[in-house]
Amino acid sequence: MATMTVDLRYPIGEYEPKPFSIEQKIEWLADIKFLPVLLENAVLNLDEQQLQTPYRDGGWTVHQLVHHIADSHINAYCRFKLALTEENPMIKSYDEKLWAEMHDVQKLPINISITLLHALHARWHEALKDVADNDWNNRTVFRPDYKKTFRLWYLLGMYAWHGKHHVAHITSLRERMKW
Repeated sequence: MATMTVDLRYPIGEYEPKPFSIEQKIEWLADIKFLPVLLENAVLNLDEQQLQTPYRDGGWTVHQLVHHIADSHINAYCRFKLALTEENPMIKSYDEKLWAEMHDVQKLPINISITLLHALHARWHEALKDVADNDWNNRTVFRPDYKKTFRLWYLLGMYAWHGKHHVAHITSLRERMKW
């Protein structure tokens, strides 16, 4: 019997865009709203040694992952606000690998980023819950590094996936390590 190898980089698979639907919008908005609770539960009772464990060989530690989610979602929140208030604004990329190695990430406990995520996601969800259905496909941002325009709908799905993706890095590590 053949065994299937799981790609530890993508424990829930890679992001796959989906067409707009009310049901999908409700699901993705719930993912945004409830991510901080999922993340908090994923790291519950981990000790410092466990937090300093990479989720895979060559990957970030659990500690870095938590801070990365906060960094990424701060950027995402700003991107959404720009898209909702400007016509096809240009958004800046950032070097997430360098951000994950910065002093604040190394020194601050993860509860700082988890607290930040609770507040940020409450604001983010509130900003998004009443977006008109046609704006999900009509409002856009431009990424010059990709030379590509992205619709808000694509970004909503990507960030809903992004949070669950990193939570799964932590929960699958816990399962493999039997923590």
